[in-house]
Amino acid sequence: NALRDRVQQTADELLDRLADESGDDVVDIVERYCSQLPVAVISDILGVPESDRQHILRFGELGAPSLDIGLSWQQYMQVHEGLVGFNTWLTGHLERLRRDPGDDLMSQLIQASQASDEAARLSERELQATAGLVLAAGFETTVNLLGNGIRMLLDPPEHLDTLAARPELWPTAVEEILRFVSPVHSFSRTTTCDTELAGQKIEKGQRVLMLYPSANRDAKEFDDPDSFRVERNPTHVAFGIGNHFCLGSALAKLEGKIALETLLE
Repeated sequence: NALRDRVQQTADELLDRLADESGDDVVDIVERYCSQLPVAVISDILGVPESDRQHILRFGELGAPSLDIGLSWQQYMQVHEGLVGFNTWLTGHLERLRRDPGDDLMSQLIQASQASDEAARLSERELQATAGLVLAAGFETTVNLLGNGIRMLLDPPEHLDTLAARPELWPTAVEEILRFVSPVHSFSRTTTCDTELAGQKIEKGQRVLMLYPSANRDAKEFDDPDSFRVERNPTHVAFGIGNHFCLGSALAKLEGKIALETLLE
């Protein structure tokens, strides 16, 4: 909630910039809007100065395939390059925040890491891991949410007519985008013992690939699951479930509503 005004301001500034550059007949909206807005928000959370934000964008793009499995060697090396670059930059960034802390999340975590209670103290590695998680989880997935949302709401155009007549549906429209085109498609786990799932025997040590879209298009859970309806308010698993439910879900939904509504209005 504290970031709400900042998200709105960022969306307005990005759109004003596009409007001022009217010489462009075609605009890559993902590159110029969907990617820029989450980077600005994540940079605020991490206390990143304006001059360093393009570094964050580049590291995020290089590291994004780490969400997938079955990477080629070339993809793996690109991910590795992004992670090494991010960690090198982050070491210097944390030192700057120690010298000159702000009111951002990373400054608060640094202060917590210096607590007198040793059990409550964060190590340097834990600080870096937290920052890396915030970057990876808060960047690529939100870019996908916004890009998917623009496509879903423009094709077909009657969705915009519905939202113009009933703007209170914007939050449910974001939920339906998350259900219909999940920002992350899959994750995998390795079984620790022999088991059986839905009649399929799985041996210990086997890799199991699970698909979010499969659950989010489950006909037992959703009426006409392959139809996109902005009026639907679905209970989906795009953010995971249980102990692994995404901590950033509220922020992602906030960014989705503000960014999409501002652009499409």
